[in-house]
Formats: sequence, C-alpha cells, structure tokens
Amino acid sequence: MTAELMIGTDLAAEMVAKAAERAAAVQEKYGVQPCLATVLVGDDPASATYVRMKQNRSKKAGIASRSVVLPAETTTEELVAEIRKLSEDPEVHGILLQHPVPAQIDERAAFEAIDPGKDVDGVTMLSFAAMAFGDPGFRSATPGGIMRLLAEYDVPLEGAHAVVIGRSPILGKPAGMLLLASNATVTYAHSRTRDLPELVRTADVVIAAVGKANFVRGDWLKPGAVVVDAGYNEGNVGDVHFEEAAEVARLITPVPGGVGPMTIALLLEQTVDAAEAQLG
Repeated sequence: MTAELMIGTDLAAEMVAKAAERAAAVQEKYGVQPCLATVLVGDDPASATYVRMKQNRSKKAGIASRSVVLPAETTTEELVAEIRKLSEDPEVHGILLQHPVPAQIDERAAFEAIDPGKDVDGVTMLSFAAMAFGDPGFRSATPGGIMRLLAEYDVPLEGAHAVVIGRSPILGKPAGMLLLASNATVTYAHSRTRDLPELVRTADVVIAAVGKANFVRGDWLKPGAVVVDAGYNEGNVGDVHFEEAAEVARLITPVPGGVGPMTIALLLEQTVDAAEAQLG
C-alpha cells in the first residue's frame, strides 16, 4: 500500500474534547446543559445503532440527549408534528432526524420542520443555502467533517479538480458547495454520468458518496489523487475498493475510521454552537 491514511479518529476526539469544554462552560454560565434531540422512525437496526452511537458520544461531550422513537408506520404529518415540538422546546438546542426514513414519509418536509437554528446536522434548505453562498450557518455534518479532515492533512484545494460522485442533498451536493467555496473546480458525477471512470481519472480529489460497495476502482484514479470514501456498506465496506485505490492514491480515508468519526464530531460541535447562540 502506497497511500497515506487520512484517519478521522484522533481529530474527531480532539473536536469532541473541545466541544466538551465549551459545553461545560455553557452549563457553568447559564445553568443549562446543551441538548441534542434524536428522532428515529422505525426499527432499522443500522439506524438504531447510529443513533445509540451519537447519544453515547454526546454524553462524552457533556451534551444531554433526548430520544424520540416513532413507529415505522408514522406518517409525514405525525413526524412533522413531533419535530415541530422539539423545534419549539427551549430545552432542546439541536435536532437530528436519523435518515433514511420509511418510504411513506416525505423526508424533505420532515427536514424543513427543523428550526434552522437547531439544524445541527445541516439538512435544511436554509443550511444548504448558507453553504452555497458562504454565509455563516450549520454545515451538513458529513461534508463539513470531510472539509475539516482535508484541512488537517493539508490537502491543497485551490485550483484542484474535485469530482464528487453522488448528488444527495445532504452529502454530495453540499460537499461540492464547500469544495467550491475553497476554490476547487468541482464536477458532480452521478448514476447518469457518461464515461465515469475517465472523468474520475481527471480528479485531484475524489469524494465517493454513491452508496455502493467497492464502486470506485483503483484504475479509475489519477496517480497521487486524494480519495475520500464517504460510503458505508454492509461488512464495514466503503464505496471505494480500498486495496486497489490505496496502490494509486496519495491519501485515502479508511472505512471505518475515516469520515465517520468526523461526522459525529462536527454534529456535537455544532450542537454546542447552537446552544451558545440560543442562550447568548
């Protein structure tokens, strides 16, 4: 293996430790513990595991957790009503809707029920607009975590060609906006992109967020490229064929231990940001 690993674990631990210090300061000054509310619809095992992980990390950061678990048959209207209650609750500072939600729910309507001041996962249209226009606001947790990881490893983005594979509104699209704000030249690729391997070979930075195990192969990459695997599939497998890519890339994120810890760390950091803004 020739690539250096971009490990998110240590940086994420530093971020959580700093968030814990700030959370303690908020509690000392205002007598209020920052609180993150998680909303889970249904009983998908992977989603339930993610929520538990976020709640456990919250405790380590001195952030209170409130859990709302709704049955799988919940309607859009019922979910929106629950989220609006949390949005109006002054004891809740951040709201996370675990996604994906069951098929009968309008996910976008549910996201938009989150008070923008509590959108610590960066999923509302207002948060996306802030990222697109470079305004202050919450970053989508995974793209924001990716940017922090790239900065930690001194990846030069100005003038670089970045290819983002995937165009979801909470991962691919905001990742491209944040890269653009760093003066990268950004190309979005997706399921209808023609000659995808040839396009990826032109990239200095590749963000894989397609949701298919081992989708990006080593011979798709430009030698010396920086590869960020934002995928997570069954069996702890990312969207990039790691062994092949590591023989070509200069830097690469492992799965697990790369992007995942950064996502949670940024979520907690932004929860403390939200608490400070609401209290101060």
